[in-house]
Amino acid sequence: MGETSNENKAGKERVLKSIIKKLHDGVPVNALKKEFSRVIKNTSPEEIADIENTLINEGFPVEEVQKLCDVHVQVFDQSLKKVGKPAKMPGHPIYTFMQENKEARKILKIFKKSAKKLRREQPKTNDIESFLKYFNRLKEIEKHYQRKENQLFPVLEAKKLTGPTKVMWGKHDEIRQMFRDMNTIVEKKDWSALPKLANNLSSAIKRMIFLEEKILYPTSARKLNTRDWADIKLGEPEIGYAWVTASNLWDANLARTIDTTADKIIKEESRDAMEEKNIQLSQGQLTAEQIDLMLKNLPMDITFVDENNRVCYYSDTQDRLFPRSPAIIGREVQNCHPPKSVHVVNDIVKKFKEKKKDVAEFWIQMDGKFIYIRYFPVFDKEGTYRGVIEVSQEVSKIKGLQGERRLLDW
Repeated sequence: MGETSNENKAGKERVLKSIIKKLHDGVPVNALKKEFSRVIKNTSPEEIADIENTLINEGFPVEEVQKLCDVHVQVFDQSLKKVGKPAKMPGHPIYTFMQENKEARKILKIFKKSAKKLRREQPKTNDIESFLKYFNRLKEIEKHYQRKENQLFPVLEAKKLTGPTKVMWGKHDEIRQMFRDMNTIVEKKDWSALPKLANNLSSAIKRMIFLEEKILYPTSARKLNTRDWADIKLGEPEIGYAWVTASNLWDANLARTIDTTADKIIKEESRDAMEEKNIQLSQGQLTAEQIDLMLKNLPMDITFVDENNRVCYYSDTQDRLFPRSPAIIGREVQNCHPPKSVHVVNDIVKKFKEKKKDVAEFWIQMDGKFIYIRYFPVFDKEGTYRGVIEVSQEVSKIKGLQGERRLLDW
């Protein structure tokens, strides 16, 4: 009698665990390709994602499972190509992602050529300018990654597919670090060091494109329904697109309305009733609309995470410092951060609950802005922990204030 599907999956997991350990111990990828090929023979992209998910749920560090991504690209190139690309209508999130990948390939081709010209002892000014032009264009891929992290990943997580999203987010951060490294070299004008870094960055982005088109998108197409894709599409403009304009041929509102007409009516009636009713607060009373307007117009971004580590609210301000979209509501806060920083998030929450800390603060410089980020624990009148408030504020102007300006000087 042949193996059952569960026995077959368990066998593959055992081999993959062994391969991860060997990779961790420094065994070269080439030495493991044959063993890796055997274990995933006739394995679909969805099965690969499911196995990664299981390994992470069993406690395997995300960083270790990430190492399998590079092996995927080397070993599965031919077998995964047989799966084919999901055919989607223009405007569907997968179609838009694929269009962005198409543009990324074009930019990478010119980007690599322009970087090679910097190998000269004294690069020409126009060669430097050409390189910087395409380097800056390539940076737009950040929007592509942010839409995956903030739109697609939360919906997959709701389907209990968290492993692959964590792995891929980790690979995003590796690419982001490559961009930062190159920015440092550009600032130093060490042009001769750039071609090698450009080649490494190009290879990493191409591997990510491969993993998206051969694993992530086919798996997502099977896992998610029409309403899921409509919700993803409706939140995309909050983050934006890389190099392309998303078509409206695939109408998310129409798709969502077909599935949710009754649900929508109930929500609208509930919202209308809420807006008319005053909400009694500890001091005074406001309508839901007034509370929403007040929070949206504060000169800072606010996010609230409840006692169960679920995101309940974010202030939908006009110029947010960090991307947010409706897909984040209900998401575990740990999944809203890169895998490498999750342990810090957990430590903050733990110390807040134990009342060992009453604030966690950080500051970063991003796109010419100085951003001050603070976390505050929230307790009710009985002293029970009820969640965390995150406040992010651009404070460049505040840092520069001197002397005083009184009300009458306005």
